[in-house]
Amino acid sequence: MYNQNQSPQPPSYYGQGYNTSVTNQVSAVMRKVYVRMFIGLLISAFCALGVASSPAMIHLIYGNSFVYWGMFIAMLAMAFIIPARLTKMSTTAVILCFCLFAALMGASLGSIFLVYSIGTITSTFFITAGVFGAMSIYGYFTKANLAKIGTYCIMALFGLIIASLVNIFLKSSGLEWVISIVGVLLFVGLTAWDTQYVKRMAEANLEPSMTDKLATMGAMNLYLDFINLFLFLLRIFGGGRD
Repeated sequence: MYNQNQSPQPPSYYGQGYNTSVTNQVSAVMRKVYVRMFIGLLISAFCALGVASSPAMIHLIYGNSFVYWGMFIAMLAMAFIIPARLTKMSTTAVILCFCLFAALMGASLGSIFLVYSIGTITSTFFITAGVFGAMSIYGYFTKANLAKIGTYCIMALFGLIIASLVNIFLKSSGLEWVISIVGVLLFVGLTAWDTQYVKRMAEANLEPSMTDKLATMGAMNLYLDFINLFLFLLRIFGGGRD
């Protein structure tokens, strides 16, 4: 007999329906993340090839320290400004900023085609894609909380940056080798952590407009993980041009 003092229980299918809704929401966000990341990589690839195939652009960027460092400072500023102003920017503005960031990154990376052979670049790209894909899948499906790993990786990243700056003056091939190996390990960990972070943000059931912006930020973070992983692997596997 029904007791009026008891709260009615939800139907047995309520929990399942809710979980299905969250799963669909996460899947939709992650699709946007990977599609936008892929678009960013395409933009960077075309810009890098365009710069490498143009003597005028090579001279403009690499022959002019003001232009080169101006691009670097612009990318650094965007990496801090976009997350800080995410709530105030429109979705379109966030996407356009990410595309501009990817274009600047690609232009700055045009020199790899002058240093490494196309075969080395291609093979390293596919190795990077395999490693990145495996770690992103792990980050998505693992039940373990990767927050501590992400924190340690961020802390170690600052040390890696300092070591890289020091090695500009030391020019030690041994230290460069160590930096490359540590860099690969760091961005392998960051790939898994960033993937899990984006997934958990999507599970938070945020308003659609904010979710879309965060999907772009997630794409930018994973894009940077991929690019850095690629560059460190290129240092390890790459010889000079054929």
